[in-house]
Amino acid sequence: MTIPTRPFLITMGDAAGIGPEIIAKAFARSPQDLTDCVVVGDVPTLRRACALVAFQSGNPAMPVAELDSLADLPAVPPNCIGVLQKCVLPALVPYGQISGLAGRAAADCIVWAARAVLAGEAAAMVTAPIHKEALSAAGGWAARFPGHTEMLQAEAAAFLGKPVSQVPVRMMLANEELRTVLVSIHMSLRNSIDAVTFDNVLQTLRIAHHALRAGLGRPPRIAVAGLNPHAGEGGLFGTEEQLIIAPAMAAALREGLDVRGPFAPDTVFMRARNTVSKPGEFDVVVAMYHDQGLIPVKYLGVEQGVNVTLGLPLVRTSPDHGTAFDIAGTGHADPSSLLAAIRMARQQAA
Repeated sequence: MTIPTRPFLITMGDAAGIGPEIIAKAFARSPQDLTDCVVVGDVPTLRRACALVAFQSGNPAMPVAELDSLADLPAVPPNCIGVLQKCVLPALVPYGQISGLAGRAAADCIVWAARAVLAGEAAAMVTAPIHKEALSAAGGWAARFPGHTEMLQAEAAAFLGKPVSQVPVRMMLANEELRTVLVSIHMSLRNSIDAVTFDNVLQTLRIAHHALRAGLGRPPRIAVAGLNPHAGEGGLFGTEEQLIIAPAMAAALREGLDVRGPFAPDTVFMRARNTVSKPGEFDVVVAMYHDQGLIPVKYLGVEQGVNVTLGLPLVRTSPDHGTAFDIAGTGHADPSSLLAAIRMARQQAA
């Protein structure tokens, strides 16, 4: 195998979830998309996943080759998964069970991959799902992070020699029809309302603008969702739109950003949805909190949704679904979102 460019890294996610299975299925179903991909994970866990996929399909199990370094990737034969063992699991963890060992293993793989991409040794990283309770159960440094985004933000800040507060990041969830960027990510609904501040909204607009302008080749048309029903209805249902969101938008307009709204959150996503029969009015919707933005995108189908972390000095994408403990080990996991994440990582890294 000849690898002409820097490899792409795929972290295995939580070993008790569907991450290893969708990785094995992606290699089996779309090898042309994964020729320069290396899995950062646990070799026995990936071999178990390949055996599961083989049992379901009736085909021989895809072999797994343990690599000593990224430099070994060109020696990996076709139809074989190259894995860098960058975590410690004393034994295979049971499917579908929260495990601090699995949480720590997932965190170790994420950190190693992030540092490799930041150092220029790899082009991008694609992360399979982790379980946030397992991450918490891991204890120690891993338990300080509620998810991928915050962990990668900390790694980027350390690499840049800056405090975390000076490396703002945002989550974007996207598919072929809709993109949404979130003002806040993993926090309670009560706290997410408090996070709707002038600075946070303006910062989100700036990050969305700069990230999408590069890919679109023009300034993106940014719609802003209100926080309250009917976007506050002129202050009848809340004043955050008048006192916080609209002033932040006005500041963004003065900076030359194409921002519009705030719009009623129950209709703005339909207006932004881009289909063959009806082009969307906007390129992206800025949502005020996690579920406001993610429900519309996921409703359109998790199989093509991709999570992209904006604001990092590295490219990171992931599927838009979780560990799916309820079906882990059954062979029913769908790799479509992972494949979409790999393709988007290539676009972002180009």
